[in-house]
Amino acid sequence: MRAKMTRSTGNVFRDLGFPPDEAEHLRIRSDLLIQLQKIISSRRLKQTEAAKLLGVTQPRVSDLMRGRIDLFSVDTLIDMLARFGIRVRLIFRSSKRSAPVA
Repeated sequence: MRAKMTRSTGNVFRDLGFPPDEAEHLRIRSDLLIQLQKIISSRRLKQTEAAKLLGVTQPRVSDLMRGRIDLFSVDTLIDMLARFGIRVRLIFRSSKRSAPVA
């Protein structure tokens, strides 16, 4: 028996059925969250050390490391990256299915 394959849209949240606007917002938040996880891991920071550097509590860092994306806004994640000396740059491009702008 052959498994049915469906081509990805490039956004796992869209593929899971989230509306396009929410899927894009989740993708951005997940990208930021993953970068924070990578920084904390690569610097071999204990959660208490990371919490001190980020100006948050250790349980907040635990939520971050467990991928609790629902608990973090884009602003919060960008602020946390800034505390690690990381600058976030957004790149805007139109999607292939974008509506014309009036």
